[in-house]
This record gives sequence, C-alpha cells and structure tokens, in this order.
Amino acid sequence: MEKPKIIVICGPTASGKTALSIQLAKTINGEIVSADSMQIYEDMDIGTAKPTYQEMDGIKHYLIGNISPNVRYSVANFKKDALKAIEEILQKGKVPIIVGGTGLYVDSLVQGIEYDDIEIDLNYREKLEQIVKQTGLEELYQKAVEIDPIAMEKISSNDKKRIFRVLEIYHSTGKTKTLQEIESREKENPYEYIVFAINMEREKLYERINRRVDIMLENGLVDEVKKLINKYEELPTAIQGLGYKEVVSYLKGEITYEEMVEKIKQETRRYAKRQLTWFRRNKKIIWINGLDDIQNNINIILKGVKGE
Repeated sequence: MEKPKIIVICGPTASGKTALSIQLAKTINGEIVSADSMQIYEDMDIGTAKPTYQEMDGIKHYLIGNISPNVRYSVANFKKDALKAIEEILQKGKVPIIVGGTGLYVDSLVQGIEYDDIEIDLNYREKLEQIVKQTGLEELYQKAVEIDPIAMEKISSNDKKRIFRVLEIYHSTGKTKTLQEIESREKENPYEYIVFAINMEREKLYERINRRVDIMLENGLVDEVKKLINKYEELPTAIQGLGYKEVVSYLKGEITYEEMVEKIKQETRRYAKRQLTWFRRNKKIIWINGLDDIQNNINIILKGVKGE
C-alpha cells in the first residue's frame, strides 16, 4: 500500500516559508502543521513572526499558539502533536504541509526519530547545576563527550541545555541519545515525507532579517515582552528565545535600545546561518530559491511530489 505523502517546507527564518506554504495549501487543498519551536507558544506573536489571521487566509494551521510559555515543550511533545494533526488532516481528505525552521522538529518526523519523553529527574538536574556553579560547564561537556561522542559532535561546549540533555537521557534510560535515535530509525515510518527547503542569497536573506526585526519593533515587540513579564510569575523558558531575551536585557537596563536592535539582528542572522547548515545535512532535500516567483516554486513542489 502506498504511504500518504506529506510535504515539508523548511528553511531559515525570514526566507518566505509562510507566504509560500499558504499559497500552496490553497492550490492543493492543504492544511498547515507548524514545525516552529517558538510559534507553539501563546502570547508570543510578534517576536515569533506568527502568521496573522489575515495572512492565514482561511487555511487551518495546527500547533500555533496553543501552549503556555511557562510549559516545557519537548521534541517528543511536538512529534506526538504533529502526528495527531497529520492524521486529522488526512482524515479530512486534505494534504498535510509541515512548515517551519526548527531542524530537530522536522527531523523527528522525516527521519522517524523517537525521542522518549523522559521524565526530568530534578535532583539530578540540580546536581548538574551545582557542578556548573562550582567548576563550570567544561567538566560536564567532557563527561557528555565520553558518554556519547557522536551526539556531542554537533553540540558546542557552551550549549548547556543540550549538554544536560545528553547526560539526562543517559542517566534516565542507560542508553545514549545516539543509540535511542538509531533504534527509533529502524521502525517503519508511516508516511513518505517530501522535503523542500528555501535557499536565498545570503546578502538578500540578511536584508530581509534586518527589515523583519524593524517591523517586529514597529509592531510592538517591546510591549509584548512587558506583557509576558507581567502575566507570568516566573519568567518562562520561552522568553529565552531569540528576540525576547534581548528585549528583557534592554528592559532591565543592561543594554541600550540601539544595542538591543543590533543584537537581535545579529543573533537572528547567526541563527539563519545555523538553520541552513542544519538543513544542508539532509541530502534528500529539494532546494528552491526563495527569491523566485511563488507560483514557480509551487510548480517545483508539485513536480517533486509526483517524483518528476
């Protein structure tokens, strides 16, 4: 039996995924499942560049703004929710279109990786935090390299969150993160994912990113952050996200407004570069030019889906 085909549109931030995917959905009777680790949160609209109601143009979107920012939302949560949404769309006789720039989210579906949603052992995490305070992160980084050298090839020595993750998975399951991923890939993937990624001349992409940051600020990003701070007792982890943490720094008086703007632009450009590097690792991706006419790109996607 032929597996249902699922279209995936990924690529760096500000490359035009939203406009392309909505136009495509209208053309092929599709619905959109967001694969964006920031757009999942409610009350965070401007800084995450969520499509507005007008932009959605009647196309149903899943996994946008349905989780409180103070909830920990993992790749395992995403995968479970995304598969449920895909099933729902298929049941309606429509075409699921996965859209987003979070590489881990996309890979969890496309490569069929199972991320066991391990319960966080808070005592163990506290122990890790103490080690960081006393001797710094380097010791834990080295320990993680000993446990799982393959996973650590992609993790920098100052990425605390991901170093903790490698150690916590091993602590909780006795298996390395890499072994878990190998085992899960051996299971049959129920869908055929056809993955497209938007590429763009770096100069042009950076121009678009800078412009987008200016628009976010014009649209009230600083006020959005103030509201988040007032609404939630504890500052949610989500507020550590790109574009939010810089505004928090500005509101605390740690940096000037101009420094904040420059920092958001710079960090977003760096993030886009990392996204492109991530997607280039997947040799099966069909690349499309983000500066091309949308209709041309839709034609390329439709040909790709037919296998032409």
